[in-house]
Amino acid sequence: MANILDLIGRILISALFLISAFNKVINLDGSMGWMESFGIPGFLIYPAIALEFILPIFIIIGYKARLSAGLLSIFCISTAFMFHFDFSDQAQFISFLKNIALAGGFLFIVANGTREWSIDKEKKYVRL
Repeated sequence: MANILDLIGRILISALFLISAFNKVINLDGSMGWMESFGIPGFLIYPAIALEFILPIFIIIGYKARLSAGLLSIFCISTAFMFHFDFSDQAQFISFLKNIALAGGFLFIVANGTREWSIDKEKKYVRL
């Protein structure tokens, strides 16, 4: 049961980033303009899309999940402070807290790793 919950948890925490990357690709000009409105160069949307697509897949399949989760934790904290630091706007405050909570979830993966259903899980062999 713990293995299935671990996998479901990794899928749920990663789904947001996969959907976000897809939406950024579909609305590339709008996403670039939004970033530029915060003083961030628009071309940085490309590495953001790559991070939001590749790292969640790694977490789901359990390949370098700790490293990927650590990088996504840093990503969440930095984007919270760059884009959602207007606490006078309730929606931005909620987005800030969501990013901080996601960072906490990713740090849990960093600390505990994944269970059996992952590529990186070490197999235990019996020597004869």
